[in-house]
Amino acid sequence: MPRLFWASISSWLAAIVTVIDGGLVSVALPSIARSIGVDDVASTWVLSACQIATTIALLPAAALGEIIGYRRVYLGGLALLALSSAACALAGDLTTLAIARFFMGLGMAGCMGLSGAMVRLTWPSNQLGRGVGYLALAVAVGSAAGPSVAAAILTVAEWPWIFACTIPLILLSIGIGMRCLPQSPRAKRRFDVSAALLNALAFGAVFLGLSQIAHGQISIWTGISLLIGLVAGLVLIKNLWHQTHPLVPLDLIRIPLLRRTYMISICCFAAQMVAFVALPFYLQARFGLSALEIGLVITPWPVAVMFTAPWAGRLVERHRSDTLGGIGLVGMAVGLILVAILPEDASQLDIAWRLALCGAGFGFFQAPNNRTMLGAAPRERSGSAAGMQATSRLFGQTMGAVLAALVFRVTPAISSTPLHLAAAMATAAAFISFSGALQRRKSGAA
Repeated sequence: MPRLFWASISSWLAAIVTVIDGGLVSVALPSIARSIGVDDVASTWVLSACQIATTIALLPAAALGEIIGYRRVYLGGLALLALSSAACALAGDLTTLAIARFFMGLGMAGCMGLSGAMVRLTWPSNQLGRGVGYLALAVAVGSAAGPSVAAAILTVAEWPWIFACTIPLILLSIGIGMRCLPQSPRAKRRFDVSAALLNALAFGAVFLGLSQIAHGQISIWTGISLLIGLVAGLVLIKNLWHQTHPLVPLDLIRIPLLRRTYMISICCFAAQMVAFVALPFYLQARFGLSALEIGLVITPWPVAVMFTAPWAGRLVERHRSDTLGGIGLVGMAVGLILVAILPEDASQLDIAWRLALCGAGFGFFQAPNNRTMLGAAPRERSGSAAGMQATSRLFGQTMGAVLAALVFRVTPAISSTPLHLAAAMATAAAFISFSGALQRRKSGAA
């Protein structure tokens, strides 16, 4: 137990650092733009460079972990994250900062792509649900703390400290991990370099095109980028179709249970992102809330996740994950609809408890669904299972950002349409989850 505890501490610290980054940088972006003398559009590369690098490297990092060991790739990702964070803090222009952020994204891929595999390697199989739940708790802590920590730092220091503040936590995670994280069996196969390059081209081009759509920078190059990504993806799938352990885990996608959980994850994280993008504008336009008030009423969402995810992680050890996940998704959808139909004279408490219901539902979904994505895969494919878990989350969030941008182009900020869209996607995910539970019950009865 002592080693399990300290190994988990290392994983939780890494999860907090990788998740808190988004909140830190988003809040600091205006300060960064003013300091280095670029416009708001150009400054978004500080975010996009990291996101693109993470996207293209998640599955290759997971595959590499199966070959040379999860622990090596995981700790290597943390080390690269620490070095690139220092480079970001020392950067004096946009180009240098964007390059440093790109390497930061590669480091994050090593951590995020294998965090689930490390949990499966660390926790006993009969306690995997609670291990996943505690990791979801750490993610929620990082998500909730990001904006507040950034605001506190920027009131007393310059923006470079946004990147420097996480370095001690990263080094602590590395130090504990070197002593306590377990070794994993290594697969006897070579790393598929050509597949990794095609994967980078496919995901990178598609993500770049979708990011341009989300930022309203649509041009002929957007279509070209999406076309290149689509062609590269088709070639990649064709090359990997008959492989036993492909870099893009087609073998896992062929498993009906896992394919269903990936679809549910994409839908739910897309719904979450649509809501997170739309809520600040909606709350300001409809209820007249200030930036501080918006932050306060949204905070109950991640706080509720912190409470429900560990509980759901324990429940999934005794109950079906698809049933638990479906219940959580229904709660999330109901919470979104209740916010969307609020009258204009609603109090901040009225808004806050409804968003807390959304967070409670999301946390109740997340731990069971993640436990299935990790536990239903063959043990020797734990790295690829963790990579697919992170990839489905990131793909869903990207699609959610694009959908929110498209809705904003046709509806005013005061419109509740984005919240209804998010509720519809959460409902669709709940339907898929409950249908899976029904199928398994029928097959069991047969």
